[in-house]
Amino acid sequence: MRVCDPFDVDQDVRATVGECLGHLLERRLEEAEAIDPVFAADIADRVARFSLTGGRRLRAAFLWWAMRGCGGGVSETPRALGVAAALELIQTCALIHDDVMDGSPLRRGRPAVHVGIDDQYGTAGRASPCGTFGGAAAVLAGDLALAWADDAFAEAVRGAPAEGRAADVWRAMRTEMVAGQYLDLHGQVTNATSAARAVRSAVLKTARYTVAHPLALGAVLADAPEETVRRLRAAGRSAGLAFQLHDDLRGAFGDPASTGKPVGEDLRDGKATYLLAVARDLCARDRDHAGLRLLDEVVGSPHARAEDVERVLELLDACGARELVSRRVRELCDRGVDEVREAGLSRDAADRIGGLLRAACGPGTAGRPVPVAPTAVRDTAGPVLIGEAR
Repeated sequence: MRVCDPFDVDQDVRATVGECLGHLLERRLEEAEAIDPVFAADIADRVARFSLTGGRRLRAAFLWWAMRGCGGGVSETPRALGVAAALELIQTCALIHDDVMDGSPLRRGRPAVHVGIDDQYGTAGRASPCGTFGGAAAVLAGDLALAWADDAFAEAVRGAPAEGRAADVWRAMRTEMVAGQYLDLHGQVTNATSAARAVRSAVLKTARYTVAHPLALGAVLADAPEETVRRLRAAGRSAGLAFQLHDDLRGAFGDPASTGKPVGEDLRDGKATYLLAVARDLCARDRDHAGLRLLDEVVGSPHARAEDVERVLELLDACGARELVSRRVRELCDRGVDEVREAGLSRDAADRIGGLLRAACGPGTAGRPVPVAPTAVRDTAGPVLIGEAR
């Protein structure tokens, strides 16, 4: 791989990370082919294609601009790009496994990995403990992506002054991602409906994983002081939570052509989202028993009719849940942007990160929010406290 000038990378982080990832995956595919051609074609190649196509490279961009904002330059560039590529692979693992767990047929507008494998072998109707042959094979594909991610990370940071600090962040990120995903699944089977539980899951599986830890990794690779790392983590937690709440809104109201997921999938799966917890709280406050009954009947019902899903969406609008969550997204995003500005980064990097945060949290985050009750969410560095409908 060519040696990259950091100023060149600044012009197109996404493309440069993609190029770095492509070179890395070429080597991994050669290794897989030497092990077994069927494994290489069915599993390794799918992991590589999934990683290289689609995706916004958000985590990689957060890492890069945190590194640059903390003074990182030529010597830090190869390590930063290597860790950025590792982040893309751990995201591949997360998405492949997520689609198996949720039974999602689509990802990024194309058949999910487990669906593609079942289509290839005609095994969609053959049940197994992981669903189908495709489901079991996709678990292995996700495992392979995680193994490649760990290898890429270890290679990138080996011998770096901050190797130990970076490894601490990496370990925490992986474990918290799994914990958040488990809480998400646990909430579905236990019918957990509290806003506090939904936010806790969102913080672990999205806020820290998507924003806070990548920012921390970039800062650590530039050998930034711990106070800077702490401030960036706080910023990432605020804005990352906004990102997940915005994603919940998109999952409910977004166009499948842009979300890559069917309408109402999260509702049918019974996802314990902040949006649904707010709706339940508002219906209870207003003594809307019909609304609560509708939520109980439709949410978590895999065979819910399209018209029933539409009725729930109308309720989310009518009870005010959609607007309240939208306002919370704006508030948390603004807080995250302000915290980035106060972290001591270079102005250009802080502006770049702020722009990424606003883009991730949706077009409505460009301006200041309408004030909301101060007890809605206390999104501090400590435990999440909720005193209002989410």
